[in-house]
Amino acid sequence: MRKQITQPGASKLRYEIRNITAVAKKIENTGVPIVWENIGDPISKGEHIPQWIREKVSNVSNQNSVYAYSPTKGLDETREYIARERNLEGSAQITADDILFFNGLGDAITKIYTNLHQNARVIGPNPAYPTHASAEAAHADSPYLSYHLNPHNAWEPDLAELEQKITDNKDIVAILIINPDNPTGFVYPRDTVLRIVALAKKYDLFIISDEIYSNLAYPKSGFHKLASVIGSVPAIAMRGISKEFPWPGARCGWIEFYNRAHDEIFFHYTEALCNSKTLEVCSTTLPQKVLPEVMNDARYYPHLTHRMQLYAQRSARAVEAFDALAECIVHHAHGAFYLSIVFNDGILNNNQSLPLGTEAQNIILPHLENAPLDQRFTYYLLAKTGICVVPLSVGFNSDYDGFRMTLLEPDEERFDKTISVLLSAIREYIAS
Repeated sequence: MRKQITQPGASKLRYEIRNITAVAKKIENTGVPIVWENIGDPISKGEHIPQWIREKVSNVSNQNSVYAYSPTKGLDETREYIARERNLEGSAQITADDILFFNGLGDAITKIYTNLHQNARVIGPNPAYPTHASAEAAHADSPYLSYHLNPHNAWEPDLAELEQKITDNKDIVAILIINPDNPTGFVYPRDTVLRIVALAKKYDLFIISDEIYSNLAYPKSGFHKLASVIGSVPAIAMRGISKEFPWPGARCGWIEFYNRAHDEIFFHYTEALCNSKTLEVCSTTLPQKVLPEVMNDARYYPHLTHRMQLYAQRSARAVEAFDALAECIVHHAHGAFYLSIVFNDGILNNNQSLPLGTEAQNIILPHLENAPLDQRFTYYLLAKTGICVVPLSVGFNSDYDGFRMTLLEPDEERFDKTISVLLSAIREYIAS
């Protein structure tokens, strides 16, 4: 080409959660059954949508209106329903105009970062969900800015480090939290969120709270939505139905603006987000129409509670098993359906391996050159056992060596077997 055509930050875009899938498919073709622990898709993993939810979707799909455009911000009645529910829960009072729908939160994340000034930075957690980390780094064409979630302190964020980085980097305009967290399953205690809100107020920042798993915070987890503690600080909360119903294929998410009238700069930014959505006309109509029909049903929250109980039980069994490994750090999940296992410093090295056949070895070999230590382990694990997990380093923009697995396997016997095979493989790999 006569000149460069790629956006400078494009090289920062990476999604190892799906990248490793291509390698797993090649391993599968050698005759090794794959245990898919890389993607948080409850449906693909075997969960079934309750029949009553299916019937509501079917009934709504028979309405001619759902085949039309919705208003750009989203269906009026759906946004009004969400606003009423939110106002019952929290200190931040919103209207339907403070809600903007997207085709999934991936769409929302892209819009949030591309509409920021290039020199405006968002600092987020480490480990971090890759869509946030990659989009933030790409928009700024700079490495992802992060504060640590500490595995030695049950994944509590290091708020002293966070404040120091805010002080040192004047380009930081916002703090990102993912609550409940992906990939760790950590739930931010109310006091911790209040301290983050206080930092935002002190340094004149706004907050982004990704709450896609908010209705999957386990009982007694201490979870509080940002709306309940935000006070007068400008903020954006992110929600969706892909993990809740669950209906990931619906691609239906939304953001909620808090206190946008309190700051002129923040208000203009929210208007830019709305205008950028206008250029796409609107988001998908059908799931918006279904949303209040399902969430307002008396069976909905018992349905969620049942799912959360299953995830909590699997988390407890996995943690009990991994506790037997002195080389690893693991904590109970308190929300969502993920578990992160961290290797202690110095446990992994470039000389470790698992015995493989020639074909499997040749498949993973190109991916091992200059690979971080935890990525090297995950590829050997995949080739040897068929278990497909995601390394924390390249998968979640982290400087911890470890991996994320899911708590989604509905076959309890198979789940326990996966944990057992994982433990054996880790022991063999470390000892090699």
